[in-house]
Amino acid sequence: MSQTIYLDNNATTFVDDRIINDPNVMNILKKPLNPSSLHEYGREAKNILLKAKKTIGSFLSVPSDSIIFTSGATEALNICIQGALCCPGHVITSSVEHACIYNTLIEMQKKGCSVSFADVKETGAVDPKDIEKLIKPDTKLIVISAVNSETGVKTDLDALAKIAKRHSIPLVVDGVALLGKELFKIPDGVSAMCFSGHKIHTPGGIGFFYLHRLFRLAPLAYGGGQENNLRPGTHNLFGIACLEKAISLLQEELPFASDKMKKLRDHFETSLKQKLDIAINGTAQRIVNTSNISFLDVDAETLLIYLDRNHLFASHGSACASGSVEPSRVLTNMGLSKKRVQSAIRFSLCRMTTQEEIDRAVNIIIEVIQKLKKIK
Repeated sequence: MSQTIYLDNNATTFVDDRIINDPNVMNILKKPLNPSSLHEYGREAKNILLKAKKTIGSFLSVPSDSIIFTSGATEALNICIQGALCCPGHVITSSVEHACIYNTLIEMQKKGCSVSFADVKETGAVDPKDIEKLIKPDTKLIVISAVNSETGVKTDLDALAKIAKRHSIPLVVDGVALLGKELFKIPDGVSAMCFSGHKIHTPGGIGFFYLHRLFRLAPLAYGGGQENNLRPGTHNLFGIACLEKAISLLQEELPFASDKMKKLRDHFETSLKQKLDIAINGTAQRIVNTSNISFLDVDAETLLIYLDRNHLFASHGSACASGSVEPSRVLTNMGLSKKRVQSAIRFSLCRMTTQEEIDRAVNIIIEVIQKLKKIK
């Protein structure tokens, strides 16, 4: 039995042994496979590439040629955001977006774009009606997360997609915290949706986005014209094969795994509520694997250190803000008190998380907090 309890899966995940032990995946490392080459190895590589797109497209119920491979969702979102805003215009997003959206749009402001940040209430949910109220004659883009990676709160993507379509405004969606947790369909009205492989148990460095055929983007880089000229450069075929295998596993394991994660997440929260004074951050509908919990009267930095010493790994929130001691922008913009924000920790499960791990995690948290209160 492993002594480590890993509950930081929204940051990254363990690589699934079924992926790296798959002979079809590992054989790619043994050959000089480049889909752009015309010889036999090149044709073999091209078939692997097209097969992966077909598998992913089938899973998402979208055309295979609408799948564009990248190094991850951060690159994908930058391609979609910056590529859509080659000429300055107005953009709408929310105040609780991931750094790869928030910081990109801050940079676009410096280049002449205007950005409206929709406020959210304590529930953590982005209200599509609030997004619609911000639309202007020169609005060129709406960018939103399907699921908030810190709180797990979902966006009503169907409603927002209808608004975007009605106003003929492109809608770009960060789907990272949704993929692999629950089954979903990309709604009509979504222009692009971006994903990362390392959040669904692949090695890092691979991701993709769905691109609607009518959504036109200017390339950010130039080269050999790969991926519809939007992501030039030799394909990461090993990563792509890993991603295809990961998606195939999702086809087998969802929605059963979704039910399992929700039961474990709910059991985790209920067990802690029975023994500790806690508050769940984000009371709107949440994804099945995420708990953002404020341990009232306990400093989160200190608690994380002690949990780490007990081999229980969690986080403040987005891994892209790791090393920062500043309060979470997401929780702060939800209107939570400074005290509650500074006591908040995110726990995120995966399909491999077990009942035994959750029970041990609960016991460790209770014991550590009791010790900290005695010290205090």
